[in-house]
Amino acid sequence: MRPEDDARDIDHGTGEPGDLPSGLTGKQKRFLRARGHHLTAAVSVGREGVSEAVISALDEALLTHELVKVKLGQGAPEAPREAGAALAEGTSSHVAQVLGRTVLLYRRHPERPRIVLPQAPGATRSGAPGR
Repeated sequence: MRPEDDARDIDHGTGEPGDLPSGLTGKQKRFLRARGHHLTAAVSVGREGVSEAVISALDEALLTHELVKVKLGQGAPEAPREAGAALAEGTSSHVAQVLGRTVLLYRRHPERPRIVLPQAPGATRSGAPGR
């Protein structure tokens, strides 16, 4: 595996203090991308950008659905990755994918999770056997 591939799998944040790393393995992201492929955007970001109203609407959608697509309009002031990071931080969720002007976000339901993520079988990320 190339070092840049490993870095891409581990953290999709900006590296700023307080920025949430994805916290999802490559296998989990792949699983979520497959689940999210057929979804339509539940939340849209317009000219106002990532606002409190957008965060609130996304928070409610994540509570209901766990996996939500967000569409960034052409007038949105933020770049898609920046908007995804801001939305993830504002809702304590994880960015599963940024594709074009669409962001796929996941947050496990606190009481009744409906999506069960695949787990890595006892090995560490580096491929070395676990203890």
